Amino acid sequence: MTVAGIVSAIIVGLIIGALGRLVVPGKQNVPIWLTIVIGIVAALIGTAIVGPLRDTDGIDWIELLTQVVLAAVGVALASNFRSGRSIR
Repeated sequence: MTVAGIVSAIIVGLIIGALGRLVVPGKQNVPIWLTIVIGIVAALIGTAIVGPLRDTDGIDWIELLTQVVLAAVGVALASNFRSGRSIR
């Protein structure tokens, strides 16, 4: 992986993580570095799930929505874990 690939993965992870954080209601007690990591992981998993099923030129909205939903779930889980609350 090149430096450009690493930088673009961080940027995509930041955007996906931020969108996922916006979807989760309330205040999240999650640091920005963890949001970026969650976003990167959500982007990779979302691409792995939806990527082979779709073939589009341009923006794949289904893949993007899947990535944001995965990031929102990850942020919610991380927030609950860090605050010590149980998931209900």
